Amino acid sequence: MKRHLFIAGGGLAAICLTVALLGLGASSIRHRQDAATPDFLLETPGNADIPEIGASALPFDDMVTEPEKPVRDIAPEQFFMPGDVTAKPLKRIEPRLPLSQAPARPKPEPVVLRHPIVLSAGLIRFGDRLVQLEGLLPQQADRTCGSDERWPCGMVARTALRNFLRARALLCKVPEKGWQGTFVTTCTVNSVDPAAWLAQNGWGEAPAGSPFEPEIQAAKEAGLGFFGSDPRDTDTPLATGEASVSGDGQAMTGSGPDL
Repeated sequence: MKRHLFIAGGGLAAICLTVALLGLGASSIRHRQDAATPDFLLETPGNADIPEIGASALPFDDMVTEPEKPVRDIAPEQFFMPGDVTAKPLKRIEPRLPLSQAPARPKPEPVVLRHPIVLSAGLIRFGDRLVQLEGLLPQQADRTCGSDERWPCGMVARTALRNFLRARALLCKVPEKGWQGTFVTTCTVNSVDPAAWLAQNGWGEAPAGSPFEPEIQAAKEAGLGFFGSDPRDTDTPLATGEASVSGDGQAMTGSGPDL
């Protein structure tokens, strides 16, 4: 019995000792925190320190105003120019003189051009150079005409001009030293203008102001060339790529002495 009481009393004493040690530790920690925290006072300003609305330390007349700076142009091409240049208004100046005089265009002179190759009605090739007859609109060799039944009027017009020239040399006003591309000019063959011949037979169209407008208008009224029906003899077989043109032999073949 005594033994049991001694064991119970020892356990109770151990519990009390543990509680006492925990209380002493908590008190020691609390004292340390209070000693490490400094005193801090929050100061609040009084109403006397706040200036009144609208009040100014300096009179309005004595206030210093800075001049407005000019707005700089933000265009990309103006980025590298100084501000005193881009902010000023533009001033128109006289254009500069050309660095060199433009070369004078060579004056066309009558030149004999041989071995013509007709590409279309009004367009003739001489080697690697082209001549477009002046006063006529350029034509295409693959042009077709006719409202009901289409016919290859561009090919027929080309063949008609070939038959008229018969590979004769032409006298054309061109630059004596040659040219590049297509040169628009006037030509004659045996003193006859092939452009006028095309206009009279309806194988050409004239731009505004052309001297061949009366001839082309007369060809329209007569139903010739582009403005008429197919002039080919369809009963006769045609050679490949060529077309025969019926009509007055003198007009279509351009008979006459060669140059």
